[in-house]
Amino acid sequence: MPWKLLHRSLALGLGLLVVVLALTGWVLALEPLRSHATQFAQTTANSPGPALSLPALAQQVQQTIPGVEALRRQPAGTLVVYAFDGEQAQAWRIHPASAQVLGPYQPSLLPRWVKNLHRQLLLGDAGRWLAASAAAAMLVLSLSGWALLLRRMGGWRRLYGPVPGSTLQRLHVQWGRWGVPLLLISSAAALVLAAATQGWLETEPTLEAAEPLSTVQGTPLPPQALSALHAYRVQDLEVLRFPSTDDAAQSWEIRTQQGHGWIDRYSGKLLAWEATGPSQWLYRWARWLHTGEASWLWALVLAGASMATVLLSYTGLRLWWSARQTRKLAATPALAAHNSPAAQADTLIFVASEGGSTWGFAQALHQALVARGLKVHSAALEHFQHHAATQRIIILAATYGAGQAPHHARHVLRQLAQQRPAAPPSIPMAILGFGDRQYPQFCGFAQALAQCFTTQGWPQLLPWEGIHQQSPQAFARWGRSLGHALGLEPTLALDYCPPLPATQPFTLVQRQDYPCADAPPAVVLHLQASPAGAALPAFQGGDLLGIVPPGQRLPRYYSLASSQADGSAQICVRLLPGGYCSTFLHGLQTGQTLQAFVRPNPGFALPPGHSPVLLIGAGTGIAPLVGLIRAHPARPMHLFAGARHPGQDLFFAHELHAWLASGQLSSLHTAFSRGSPGRYVQDLLRQDSARIATWLAQGAQVRVCGSQAMAQAVEAVLQDILARQGQSLHELKEAQRYAQDVF
Repeated sequence: MPWKLLHRSLALGLGLLVVVLALTGWVLALEPLRSHATQFAQTTANSPGPALSLPALAQQVQQTIPGVEALRRQPAGTLVVYAFDGEQAQAWRIHPASAQVLGPYQPSLLPRWVKNLHRQLLLGDAGRWLAASAAAAMLVLSLSGWALLLRRMGGWRRLYGPVPGSTLQRLHVQWGRWGVPLLLISSAAALVLAAATQGWLETEPTLEAAEPLSTVQGTPLPPQALSALHAYRVQDLEVLRFPSTDDAAQSWEIRTQQGHGWIDRYSGKLLAWEATGPSQWLYRWARWLHTGEASWLWALVLAGASMATVLLSYTGLRLWWSARQTRKLAATPALAAHNSPAAQADTLIFVASEGGSTWGFAQALHQALVARGLKVHSAALEHFQHHAATQRIIILAATYGAGQAPHHARHVLRQLAQQRPAAPPSIPMAILGFGDRQYPQFCGFAQALAQCFTTQGWPQLLPWEGIHQQSPQAFARWGRSLGHALGLEPTLALDYCPPLPATQPFTLVQRQDYPCADAPPAVVLHLQASPAGAALPAFQGGDLLGIVPPGQRLPRYYSLASSQADGSAQICVRLLPGGYCSTFLHGLQTGQTLQAFVRPNPGFALPPGHSPVLLIGAGTGIAPLVGLIRAHPARPMHLFAGARHPGQDLFFAHELHAWLASGQLSSLHTAFSRGSPGRYVQDLLRQDSARIATWLAQGAQVRVCGSQAMAQAVEAVLQDILARQGQSLHELKEAQRYAQDVF
């Protein structure tokens, strides 16, 4: 059974039970924290000196507490004496350094009830079996989740790198890659404990049924005179049982982490000893790992793992439901009613989508083509085939993980490669990919499809193209190109926007205008959350602010030049002729509001560390680089900035020079295309290739932002510099040291 199907089936089938066990596990994980805190507070408040040896402690207890039967050390270190006063059972907490009675020992009833719910669901033996089944399911869920994580992130090397996708997808992956290893440990330990409960694992000493008896000779020795007892430490003690005064043959019994033994009460010698066996060690380790009762730090980790389970359940359910709803787009009445039979359609649309969001774009394309009089059939990519009536084929393909195909289309490339057309295909084809440019294999699956079809000789209706982060604007531009290729006039209008996060109002509090003599003007806007005093959403420099202008539903994304800690969201906007959103923003006055939301851009963020950072940007592309400089005041930052005129459009110039003077910016290199002589940012890189090579050799992170033409020129220069060092830009991208945000 495929990992994804197995993971989803178990999660949906046992999800509620897993959540119950996770919540009760969280409560139980807090109990060791309380016990350790109580023990620490009591021992430090009543600390008369160093801890007593075990014989001295036992003798002090025997003299202080009448009717003592046992001294037990709890996993948190609490020492508890059990005694009988007549027929009345008693339990007292004592101080390890003096045997002073600290108070009665009364276990809380709530943890006991929660423990019964966790272990047996309050159902007795049937509940134990059910809880054990849930533990086994959790183990399989963890294993399948780990396999899916590796597949999504592209292997071990990228496992803890930036996470692509929606907020829910990132949360699911981020919590999963930290929580799943802990859940693997906890669930495996739970199965060991379940086996012990069912009697399948030997956890008790085999000598217990035949207790060695003391030799009744002379007077019983006090604990300090028992020579064998001096071999054991208090910190290793589990329980020390005192011999009964009514039974002269009864011996001392001791259990430690190392084993179980009996001591003659008259001679003080060891009568018998049984070392802890492998199964007993396994049981103890499983109990320690599953409960955390012996370590407050591990208990805290387990509490976090329990909360991770709850969050993973929530995000997983939301993702499943979202994918289910988006996959329904292929069968919605609006699409199904106009989905011509494949054999009769002149246009075939094939879709490869991991989460289902690509189907939304396919539906918009399908409906737009039908509205222009075409007969269209849409289907999943694994059903790829063509017919006599087919005049064109369009493929919309998302990329999963590190350039991989979505799960349902994982065999398509192999099947297509095996097909050998008898004659060169004559049906023109267009391929549109969906991906994220922050990752080395941007639209890797779509590229692989394009290469496969090109090799087989399929003609191109359009060159293959990739859509970055499901951009509605890029999709609309591609639609216009498709309309021209099909000869549709007026051109094809694809007005589709994927589901967006909820927007919130922002107020313009400050603006800095940059009028340019030979280029459209630009403006830097400082925005704060509305109403006054409202909290800004969490964001960091390089994230995106999605702005929805009035009367529109397609957002326009702008890179943020600030972080939440800076107190405002700052963006740099150049006026685009005919641009609805840029026109709206340039007309915005101080005090006016707009609707926006934050879209994280984790692939552009800098990882922790002290390695140098090489920042390369031109025009408004400087904005996210400024955000990175703001957020990392102590890290070596080297900025290569391109603009037209030094006095007109070097954005954030005042801040850059102030940071350069204070040392927050290590170096600033500027190129002005309208200067004398005119230079571009790639010229600066070529000129400073020796220093750049040194920074790259030191492990420098590289961030590039600006136009695609600029980014391509920068890549060419960096490739030349790296080649002299025996490296390549591909290796830099594979190591996640290179990221770009281009437009």
